[in-house]
Amino acid sequence: MNEAILGGILAGGFPPELITATVRRSERAGQLRERHGITVLAESEDAGANRTAAESADVVIIGVKPVGVRAMLEDVAATLRPEAVVVSVAAAVPLELMEAALPAGTQVIRTMPNTPAKLGRGVTALAPGSAATADSVKLVRSLLSGTGRVFEVREDQINAVGSVSGSGPAYAFYLAEAMAKAGADLGLDPELAALLAAETIAGAGAMLAEPEADAAALRKAVTSPNGTTEAAIGVFDARGLPGIIAGGMHAAADRSAEITAGLSAARQP
Repeated sequence: MNEAILGGILAGGFPPELITATVRRSERAGQLRERHGITVLAESEDAGANRTAAESADVVIIGVKPVGVRAMLEDVAATLRPEAVVVSVAAAVPLELMEAALPAGTQVIRTMPNTPAKLGRGVTALAPGSAATADSVKLVRSLLSGTGRVFEVREDQINAVGSVSGSGPAYAFYLAEAMAKAGADLGLDPELAALLAAETIAGAGAMLAEPEADAAALRKAVTSPNGTTEAAIGVFDARGLPGIIAGGMHAAADRSAEITAGLSAARQP
């Protein structure tokens, strides 16, 4: 996810010489330097790499797993510039927890991106913390605009966003897998079936991205009365596919809430 965001930021025209990233291993640092032309510090070579990167930054993007966010924030807290904006891309970590780990008044913005950011086709939702100014929100929106569409939402909507767009690419990939397997079962060469499924989903996605596109209208345009598509949709409806999808998305949102509760409980004395 971090490299996807980095790729989108660079694709949007942000100067690579103004970016400093940190990673754990020197081998990974070398790969990123060569691939993106940015400064990369490795913790294996410098235990203070995160503090060094953060001390002169206007925007600090925290891209670690949820369980590691608090420790990362506490590590860099003393070196942050007073006007720095801290942006989290970790799922389930609430603004309250992040603000508590940083000096009072630190501007914090919580985001929920997705992996198509790597191609500039991502969706990122952001929720500003209590101290984040309108100018800082505008700055972060501009910075992330190269990754795709950026929307501002309330923090209590972040889990819902995550269940739609954060996890959403995996749903599309899962559908492609199922379509490819069914195509192979119908007699197609497996490689051809996989290609047909992938290109079909990619093409349909491009149609959905057109201005004022409507998923239901597009589906109906393909679904001729008493035709083959109607037969397939009938089976999907009869077997409860809409409910299955809704159930999965609720499970994703519920799991995010569970992680949040666990993180909040862990910081209690």
